[in-house]
Amino acid sequence: MQLGNFSVSLNVKDIKASKTFYENLGFTVFAGELEQNWLILKNGNSTIGLFQGMFEKNILTFNPGWDDNANTLKNFTDVRDLQKELQSKNIEIQTPADENTTGPASLILQDPDGNPILIDQHV
Repeated sequence: MQLGNFSVSLNVKDIKASKTFYENLGFTVFAGELEQNWLILKNGNSTIGLFQGMFEKNILTFNPGWDDNANTLKNFTDVRDLQKELQSKNIEIQTPADENTTGPASLILQDPDGNPILIDQHV
């Protein structure tokens, strides 16, 4: 199963302090809007998202259809096909993707410890 590009989306208390901290670790801003309280930072192939006030927990994020620089891939597994495969393995989907659509869609599930996993297709 190919889930797509991986990143960690962090729920931060102070986005400016978090930005400075991760920049000191060698990360640079790749995308986002500080004024909107979200940034995407990269260090090599490592990607983290900083989100202030947008969700309660840190989230493991996968992006089908993207490489590690958010470039669209020609070949990838659609999020709806991933959903069907997960369901065939009896994995509960908390927020399913609408299987009657095409293009961008997402689904949310949780691991056994309650960590949210977002599979977020932008293409």
